[in-house]
Amino acid sequence: MMGNDSLKILALAFVVSLFITRVPFSHGYTYDPDVYAINNLYAALGYPPLPGWIPNGGDPCTENWQGVGCALSNITSIVLPAANLGGQLGDKLNNFSSLIKIDLSNNHIGGSIPSNLPATVQQLYLSANLFAGSIPSSLSTLSLLTALSLNNNLLTGELPDSFQTLSSLTNLNLAFNNLTGGLPPSLGSCSSLSTLDIQNNQLIGILDVLQDLRLQELNIENNLFSGPVPVKLYSIPNFKRDGNPFNTSIAPSPSSSPPPPSSTADSAPSGETPPPTQDGTHADGAKIFWTTGKIVGGAIVGVALCAICVLSVTFCVSCPCKPEEDKIAKRQEIDSYKAPTEKATVQDNMTQPPCIAKTEFSNQVAKTKVPNRISEDLDEVDQKDVVSKEVLRKPQERHEIDMTGMGAMLMPPPVEKVVVNPIVRPRSPKKLKLPSSVEAFTVATLQQYTNSFRQKSLIGGGMLGNVYRAEVPGGKVLAVKKLDVSSPVLQSDEAFLDLVSAIGNLQHQNIVKLEGYCVEHGQRLLVYEYCSNGTLYEAIHSDDPEFNKKLSWNSRIRMALGIARALEYLHEVCQPHVVHRNLKSANVLLDDELLAHVSDCGLAPLIATASVSQLSGHLQSLSYCDPQSIQSDTYTPQSDVYSFGVVMLELLTGRKPNDSLRPRGEQSLVDWARHQLHDFTSLQKMVDPCLGGTYTLKSISKFADIISLCVQEDPSFRPPMSDIVQQLLDMMPSRRRDGESSYASKANS
Repeated sequence: MMGNDSLKILALAFVVSLFITRVPFSHGYTYDPDVYAINNLYAALGYPPLPGWIPNGGDPCTENWQGVGCALSNITSIVLPAANLGGQLGDKLNNFSSLIKIDLSNNHIGGSIPSNLPATVQQLYLSANLFAGSIPSSLSTLSLLTALSLNNNLLTGELPDSFQTLSSLTNLNLAFNNLTGGLPPSLGSCSSLSTLDIQNNQLIGILDVLQDLRLQELNIENNLFSGPVPVKLYSIPNFKRDGNPFNTSIAPSPSSSPPPPSSTADSAPSGETPPPTQDGTHADGAKIFWTTGKIVGGAIVGVALCAICVLSVTFCVSCPCKPEEDKIAKRQEIDSYKAPTEKATVQDNMTQPPCIAKTEFSNQVAKTKVPNRISEDLDEVDQKDVVSKEVLRKPQERHEIDMTGMGAMLMPPPVEKVVVNPIVRPRSPKKLKLPSSVEAFTVATLQQYTNSFRQKSLIGGGMLGNVYRAEVPGGKVLAVKKLDVSSPVLQSDEAFLDLVSAIGNLQHQNIVKLEGYCVEHGQRLLVYEYCSNGTLYEAIHSDDPEFNKKLSWNSRIRMALGIARALEYLHEVCQPHVVHRNLKSANVLLDDELLAHVSDCGLAPLIATASVSQLSGHLQSLSYCDPQSIQSDTYTPQSDVYSFGVVMLELLTGRKPNDSLRPRGEQSLVDWARHQLHDFTSLQKMVDPCLGGTYTLKSISKFADIISLCVQEDPSFRPPMSDIVQQLLDMMPSRRRDGESSYASKANS
């Protein structure tokens, strides 16, 4: 029989064994569902190297996981902005029990926005990433949400009508996406909303849903909103609305000197006179003024004034001014036209009131009917000054007559009609040195060709803007690039037209041809030739086996040669030389014969002024830029050579430059391939399986040698593009090399 001591020892051993066997399944202090959720998030992000984070288990609240905040044993915040994160968010976020704040802005996270976000979240910052798809309608479940930032992504579709439960939402930023449709009615339920940024989308319709919100900041610039702007919106302290085709003017108040519309929410002029009530007052409390007796009295006064005017004119004719006095009067009249005035909405043949504040001018030159002697002098005024001011008639002197006894006042003078020409080109083609083939388009024309820039016409997008398919009458197809006008380079018409001139003069068979431009209503659009077979990125990574068969080894060499020739022209032939700075397979277009055409040439000034989040989100994440250029923010022709080497790697391997779905050591294409390019056995395994062995070992070896030179870490060791062109020409079949030589060599000879 076993003693008591033995029983105690066995019992202790049993307890210890239970403890040991349970250790791997215990997550320590942190609440188990939160650990499960954060482990799933870590996996969906591709296991990035974050201090403290581990793939399975762990104790985030006591082990100091970077960016993780806790309250007691619950994870309450995940804050990792600009942490170079990729991958996606996964579908387990709703497992967080108490998550209040998520800040993953300025990363490279893609995929769609999950529909099952934690219901406890109050602050959600996902701006400046690569999210695509639409905003989920499950947004309505986030009733505690106070701040939502989804700006600077690739979101499409219409806004969901899911804001009715978001009464606590104070800040909403959806800017710089490709959202379409109108504003949902439920947006008017966001009673706490103070800041709304929806600029640079494709939103349409009217703004009535916003008029009762207590907004302090509203930015709707560069959309497709139309109709009259609700009067109450003019009381918003910071209201930005340029770049919308508003198509209805706002009529003036009957008062001869209306108060500024910014004084109160209801003081802005409206389009219609308020209807009278039964007690003889208007809805705004004003008494009905024009009775029958007053009209008669006004007519008598009008006759008297006409007589006075006739006598005045007769006097002026009989007593002409002296020459010096005439010059002074002329200069005073011209100065009155040059004086700063309030902005007015651009409308074709619409009546414009003489004193309207806070209405749109849309950056166009206003053409008015003025005396010839004044218009001649106005022609000398710099267009740049005229663009920001409206030309209105000099106000007439006011003659007041005491009509108290008659109970009447003078009728207000009729409003002068202002004729605006919205198609005026600020500078002449001759001064711009544009090729004759580059055409100036109007916004109305491009809207017609692109079906109002709707989603079904969208064919691509990137850091500089979206591209739409435009069908021109007669069967011709064009590609319209709607630029993001936030860049300082695009703020003035003159700077944009200088950019158009530089792009228009880049003429090469392997560079996408500029067909035209548009600089109207605050818009900045470039019109290019259309390439029917999409982008090289789509071709390489297509799942269509029939299309893959077209990408034979010889066709891939030919594509690489076309890209190399385009870069050779930019770097060594055209004057001044051009650095592309955004070369990637998505910016290489293929025509009917699968010949390569490089797009976005000459747009480097726009990239240089883009936000850091845009650059990191679209270039660094795709691993097309060499690390030295990103760190120093200095881009040279050698930077383009590196990017070209990455494109060649795509052609050789069929892999994406950065693929978070692959094992960690293979996610970066350059890092994975660089040390295998000279290993013959490894090189054979790297070749795209879609080629099916239709190549020679000597050919792929030579191709790999060129890649190795291009992606060298030291930029000074990378060859010029003219050398690369010659090496690629040597790889082509002899029938294609006859008569071929480097463009740079021809230029030098």
